[in-house]
Amino acid sequence: MATSLAYVIGGLLVLLVCGDFLVRGSVALAKRLRIPALFTGLTIVAFGTSAPELVIGIQAALAGPEAIGIAVGNVVGSNVANVLLVLGVPALIFPILADQPLIRRNAVMMVGATLLFMYFAWDLAFTLTEGIVLFLLISLYLAYTGLRASRASDSDFALEEVEEVEQMSGLPKSAFGIAVLILLAIIGLPAGAHYSVLGGQDLAERMGVAPSIIGLTVIALGTSLPELATSLVAAFHRHSAVAIGNVIGSNLFNLLAIMGFTTLVAVPTNGMPIAIDQEFKTFELWVLLGTALLILPYVLSKGRIGRLSGVVFLMAYVAFIFILFQNGGPAAPA
Repeated sequence: MATSLAYVIGGLLVLLVCGDFLVRGSVALAKRLRIPALFTGLTIVAFGTSAPELVIGIQAALAGPEAIGIAVGNVVGSNVANVLLVLGVPALIFPILADQPLIRRNAVMMVGATLLFMYFAWDLAFTLTEGIVLFLLISLYLAYTGLRASRASDSDFALEEVEEVEQMSGLPKSAFGIAVLILLAIIGLPAGAHYSVLGGQDLAERMGVAPSIIGLTVIALGTSLPELATSLVAAFHRHSAVAIGNVIGSNLFNLLAIMGFTTLVAVPTNGMPIAIDQEFKTFELWVLLGTALLILPYVLSKGRIGRLSGVVFLMAYVAFIFILFQNGGPAAPA
């Protein structure tokens, strides 16, 4: 079991480091090619920061039907962790204000994406058509967001995206440095995903739980660490309002882009739809919806997530993990 856990943790560390390499190398390349910072922020940074979740999904898909539960579990578990953990911990340090530009619209879209995800998952399978729909929706969302952000009425949002790119530090200056970072990312991301999935499968077998439980907990927590670190730094600098916008954006991306692309890879590779554990219908999907709805009152009222809310969020996350392992015995895909 120690070896399996080491594979998972080591693989996740490689994923996080190489994901950062990919973002910095790609942003540096975009600047060198004079690609507008707004486009870079909405596309390259968005895809790059979700690279760990994406390669985990693809690797699990390529590993076969027995591993696909890790991919689905990672998407659901990451979204739950993003709300309860990534917002809960920083709220203990400094209140999180839900007043970012366009945050209401994005929050409503996130709830809509969650409901669509639940609808597709309700028959315990994701088909190729459903994967195409999810991926088309994230493409339309990015195009719509880019169009809105380029207009004067959304100048604050556009400025925020541009500043995120312009203020990014640690970018390579030379073409050689850019090439090295991107090459390391291309090599390291699949390798990290391979060992994470391999270790996750073995860990699930040794613990006597379904692979999806490992995806929902250990791997989901690992892939949510960048968001948690960003939120903590923002909280210490009393700029924690950025946290809720990042969480909503990340959750939207997980549901539409990560699950969509994973389905596009898994279904043709395995020759069958992605099978989902029966337990998702009775517990995990409802927690996913509950955490999405949990954000709405704060966003609609432009309120703040204070210390009391942070404590409640963290207690809910601990309860979620506890219940998963209590009820997470061997489960065969439907």
